Amino acid sequence: MKLRYTLLLLFIGLGFSVSAQENLTYQKPSAEILALADYERAPSVSMDSKKEYMLFTYRSTYKSLDDLNQEEMRLGGLRINPITNISSSVTYINNLKIRKITDKTETQVSGLPENPRITNVSWSPNEKKIAFTHTTATGVELWVLDVPLATAKKVTEANLNANLGNPFNWMKDNETLLVKMLPKNRPALIDLKKDLPKGPTVSVSDGSKSQNRTYPDLLKNKTDEFNFEALVTSELYKVSLSGKTELFKPAAIYAGESFSPDGNYLMLSTIQKPFSYIVPLSRFPQKSVVYDLTGKEIKVVNEVPLNEIMPKGFSSVRKGKRNMNWRADKLATLNYVVALDEGDQANKADFRDEVFNWEAPFTNEPKTILKTQQRFSGITWGNDNVAIAYDEWYDTRNGKVYLINPSNPSQAPKIISDRNSQDIYSDPGNFETKRNQYNRYVLAIENDNMYLIGDGFTKDGQFPFIDEFSLKTLKTKRLYTSTYKDKKEDLLSIEDFKKGEVLVQIQSKNDYPNYYFRNIKSNKLTQITNFKNPFESIKNVYKEVIKYKRKDGVELSGTLYLPAGYDRNKKTEKLPLLIWAYPAEFKDKNSAGQSDKNPNEFTFPNYGSFVYWVTKGYAVLDDASFPIIGEGTTEPNDTFITQLVDDAASAIDAVADLGYINRKKVAIGGHSYGAFMTANLLTHCNLFACGIARSGAYNRTLTPFGFQSEQRNYWDVPKVYNEMSPFMNAEKMKTPLLLVHGDADNNPGTFTLQSERYFQALKGLGAPVRLVLLPKESHGYAAKENILHLLWEQDQFLEKYLKN
Repeated sequence: MKLRYTLLLLFIGLGFSVSAQENLTYQKPSAEILALADYERAPSVSMDSKKEYMLFTYRSTYKSLDDLNQEEMRLGGLRINPITNISSSVTYINNLKIRKITDKTETQVSGLPENPRITNVSWSPNEKKIAFTHTTATGVELWVLDVPLATAKKVTEANLNANLGNPFNWMKDNETLLVKMLPKNRPALIDLKKDLPKGPTVSVSDGSKSQNRTYPDLLKNKTDEFNFEALVTSELYKVSLSGKTELFKPAAIYAGESFSPDGNYLMLSTIQKPFSYIVPLSRFPQKSVVYDLTGKEIKVVNEVPLNEIMPKGFSSVRKGKRNMNWRADKLATLNYVVALDEGDQANKADFRDEVFNWEAPFTNEPKTILKTQQRFSGITWGNDNVAIAYDEWYDTRNGKVYLINPSNPSQAPKIISDRNSQDIYSDPGNFETKRNQYNRYVLAIENDNMYLIGDGFTKDGQFPFIDEFSLKTLKTKRLYTSTYKDKKEDLLSIEDFKKGEVLVQIQSKNDYPNYYFRNIKSNKLTQITNFKNPFESIKNVYKEVIKYKRKDGVELSGTLYLPAGYDRNKKTEKLPLLIWAYPAEFKDKNSAGQSDKNPNEFTFPNYGSFVYWVTKGYAVLDDASFPIIGEGTTEPNDTFITQLVDDAASAIDAVADLGYINRKKVAIGGHSYGAFMTANLLTHCNLFACGIARSGAYNRTLTPFGFQSEQRNYWDVPKVYNEMSPFMNAEKMKTPLLLVHGDADNNPGTFTLQSERYFQALKGLGAPVRLVLLPKESHGYAAKENILHLLWEQDQFLEKYLKN
């Protein structure tokens, strides 16, 4: 590590130090936890559509602090490395291997760059090659891998512009890529520290109402605007696999490049001015133009103005054409949606959205194919006469699925599913797709039948399934149900409909997830990968999904872990209990009481839970149910605190009634909204001996236009915002609390300031609290040094204030 960092630790009353700050260097957790935390990550797997080849991608288990300590500019909602011209938060792959699925061993890809930093991996249309980028110290290069030969070669110098994501797209000939490159006359960036402003920054309002969340990393002044434009502007080139380049389009801010299925048209979306200081780049003006492959303009198909004004509500959308994409089953037809209620969910309307098709070369008017009763949420294309459309409405949690004939809009859509989207027990599954002649995924239709793959959650456990759906009768027939009771089987895709070949992934508590082919007719199972369990030290830990009830009758659940060797019959030792949770909002008690937990899911300890501590003699209730319910016209948050305390009490009662724990030794913890939950529980009840809150928001007046699933603003319901804010009730908090936050949090609403101000309030009021700010970390933590120290902090805290 080039630089040495000291953690900033602010402290009062916990006995770690007699002063307010500590000069503490990085620590590592105890041997039991370190053995689990310091492991080698298994590779990720990508397969071609014919299931002939597999690509194995390898990356380090963690980033290093040095990885996070790079040049960074935060502009328009982006975090960019201005030297390398790629996101500063990207996670790199460091090795590639290829394997034929029928073989047993992988082949190391030869020709890779030294010390690879690979991302943006993309198969060619014919799946014989894979393009990827490699980030050097000075920029981003384009590389191509020959799949059968397992060899890689560099195609361009380090001149790609990846600041807006993947900088290339394959063209239909499999020999050429459309690549975003740095402009040859790119201006030098302005150093904000050295550049003297020409005047003040002024923002105005025209009186229109708009609810915008508290977005991070926004533009703040003219210098930011200049640097943003310089960083995200690219030139578009056609690049051959031999490295030959040809300018296709001059410099612009290319935010989206999409080829038509036949490959003969290209839709380019560019960001326009004016930019905004109150919303991120996704809401800047955009213009979409379709070109042919010579670069000739065919049609301006969409122009979206600056979108700073949005109606209230999660089912509200902007005006104008939206969701514009190529129709997957046609040569060159655009599909898009227009709101019929002006995008405002408060307006009454018989139909909320209208869906259009627009055929190239766009000389004819767009054609209506569907009007939806609720907000359009997607469409899966099949053929001329078959497509599946979806709509939803947030306030009711209702979702509908329609069978439509896109060639005959006068034919009424058939509603084939109309259900509460939160009711996982009634979920019919998702329609299976397959790759068509244009290398796009469309509905798999065989002999007037389609196929549904479902997660299979039931009150008795999880049993994934495959259903056959008849287009003639609109009825389903069950083809396969996974009946494992000691394993978990995920049904990934149907590979051969006639033979019944299905790609699946199977795991158990101690068996790492591996890929298999299952024949659902013969039930033959063929293993494809053989990844080993890296966490052998917890293979004898007891694991069980327990179910219990809240005092109002709502069904709850959690995954309970007990230390290896603990005598569950005698129960002579009463264990300390750790509860890790995250609240979830529901509109009805039935959905809130359903469980998606599977005891056969592989036990994968990570910093996002308390599972590590089962090795230290603790009982752990992981992913405990904390539903917050608002039925009818009542909003969940109207009774947030009451329900939160009832959830917590029920969880403790459930484990205590089993005879395993000491009620006086229970801790609660959570991340983000789970941290908000933790602070509220320590404030409003005396059920816990201590708590750990990481990267949370504690003052809801700092998120005044909604948060999490709250659509109302502060001025609609000030009482709700104030009562839910731990900061506003800091004088009530007397229980030991460990606050942790990344000092570069990039999540809307959970700015690092939230923890700093909450700590100051608690400190000033004499509460026992410790604040740990992790250097360079965003909302999720990445650096090994920080994560191991975090585990040490939590271990020290729990040993002192809970276990002992």
